[in-house]
Amino acid sequence: MVEEKNLPGDQLKAEYRMRFASIQGYRNQVWQVLTRNFFQAFIPPDSVILELGCGWGEFINNIQARKKHAIDLNEDSASKLAADVTLHHQDCATPWELDDASLDVVFTSNFLEHLANKDKLAFVLAQAHRCLKPRGRMLCLGPNIKYTGGEYWDFWDHHIALTDGSLSEILELTGFRVVRRNPRFLPFSMATGFRPPLFFLKMYLRLPFAWRFFGKQFFIVAEKAA
Repeated sequence: MVEEKNLPGDQLKAEYRMRFASIQGYRNQVWQVLTRNFFQAFIPPDSVILELGCGWGEFINNIQARKKHAIDLNEDSASKLAADVTLHHQDCATPWELDDASLDVVFTSNFLEHLANKDKLAFVLAQAHRCLKPRGRMLCLGPNIKYTGGEYWDFWDHHIALTDGSLSEILELTGFRVVRRNPRFLPFSMATGFRPPLFFLKMYLRLPFAWRFFGKQFFIVAEKAA
């Protein structure tokens, strides 16, 4: 389920279109299933939520929340987001244009590995920690290099090699407490390879034992201390 969101300007826009334009409808249907059948359980409908690296908005458009924010540098994001989403068109590795303790949830999918280096990742996590309310949650989905192997580097803009362990460690060092850690969750990529029928995905989400065989992405939930 790879998402590409952190290249400068025109290159970012071009790569995103090259990888996903032909399957945009399918991707949106997949995220409708994922939000309704899995992620919504972590996000109360009265939440204020931010998606970090929103791309074309498949997650943030489909999740239910009282107020929705999104950060992305992709110029196409503005035309793809629903009317109830506030877009912050900025580099996420610069101070976020959000108040302290203003968010209930920060969600990110297949984005952190695109940051240029570990210092930028640490800065981004610190911004999330600042903007979250006490007991606010950060939900992180991303490819786990322990299970993807060399396939991880098939995408030009992957820079940081992450595992569930390394990301959990920096989250803890940033002041979060990891409350859920699945080393294996979703398969790796929607950009290439097999695209399962949606009813398979619904079944897969209900069968965690299958994740250990097919999952190559981690899912981590971290909570800001009260």
